[in-house]
Amino acid sequence: MRRVAITGVGAVTPLANDAQSTWQALLEGRSGIDVIKAFDPSPFPVTIAGEVKDLDTAGLVPAKEMRRIDRNVLFALSAAKEALADAGANGYKPERVGVVVGSCIGGFNQLMQQHEVLKERGPDRVSPTFIQNILVDSASGQLAIELGIRGPNYAVVSACATGSHSVGEGAELIRKGHADAVLAGGTEACIHPLILAGFCSMRGLAASNGDPTKASRPFDATRAGFVISEGSAVMMLEELDAAKKRGARIYAEVLSYGASNDAYHMAAPDPGAVGVVEMMRQALERAEVAPEDVDYINAHGTSTPLGDAAETKAIKEVFGEHAYELAVSSTKSEVGHMFGAAGAVEAMVCALAIHHGVIPPTINYRNPDPACDLDYVPNEAREAEVRVALSNAMGLGGHNGCVLLGRVD
Repeated sequence: MRRVAITGVGAVTPLANDAQSTWQALLEGRSGIDVIKAFDPSPFPVTIAGEVKDLDTAGLVPAKEMRRIDRNVLFALSAAKEALADAGANGYKPERVGVVVGSCIGGFNQLMQQHEVLKERGPDRVSPTFIQNILVDSASGQLAIELGIRGPNYAVVSACATGSHSVGEGAELIRKGHADAVLAGGTEACIHPLILAGFCSMRGLAASNGDPTKASRPFDATRAGFVISEGSAVMMLEELDAAKKRGARIYAEVLSYGASNDAYHMAAPDPGAVGVVEMMRQALERAEVAPEDVDYINAHGTSTPLGDAAETKAIKEVFGEHAYELAVSSTKSEVGHMFGAAGAVEAMVCALAIHHGVIPPTINYRNPDPACDLDYVPNEAREAEVRVALSNAMGLGGHNGCVLLGRVD
């Protein structure tokens, strides 16, 4: 099995439209949550979200294609082009470069727009490019077209674990020799009235409309739900020896990844967190990493009462007493829950924490909860030697995925 390095990062988030600015904002403890601008949210009990702001889409695709392409695809294109430029890798054969970029629901905005066209103007006016641009794999396909990449290409779909599974599966392509480099990540653009209405009906959202920046407060005793968000993160993965040979900057190594299912409920987390425990143990065992060697966990940490307690329980079961020594933070406190992009963003955060020796905080942590009693790096970034980091992700349907990263000396 070949080893896998992360050599380039790219991101579009509610905090900034590139990876390094997003990273800096995370370290500063800034929030990207605000009142929704995409539509009038006043009829809803929740009016806040983490929206991408002022993304410059010029040059991402030909101008005539721009209006046909869904917002989630534009996010992925921007993040992927940034990751590719950051890596500076242009010597690979196109057929040896892969793309694994997933999404929860793909081109939802295009779907709803064309549904309105059908209702108001009839079936003859529905766009002939409609179908190809609503698919979950539209982002991965468009990346191949725009970048001339002809290797393995597909989209992982596993709800909010999508980004983690995409990075893990991308690394596996390299590990098994099916590709020499892979653009891997996730993307999402689903801040829409129907999606908001659905989550409001589920009663899963934080409704702190008075101060949006305080709404997402993972692990805090007053946490009351998550905040919907959008964006993308894509990383350039390369075979480690090849990356070293060309003198690439290496942020971190993908040591392994774990995947499981709760087999419990389509929406609620398993109180026993059995699937989450299994996922983390898989990742550690496959990499032959001892629990006490892990320094940092970027938690799924959505800010829901049940989810945060279950994840904390799982961490304590896997890591034992070491759970109280390692650092755990949730960057969803700053960017909200980006669904299919979340796991990719958080894996990127782990890579940057390893590279820079700084752990981003869990902001809005003020009131300790006896059920959540770990070190959540409250409110301020922390300088620390991070040799091994774990990124956790869990999603509807009981899907679980985690990525284990390590420092390359």
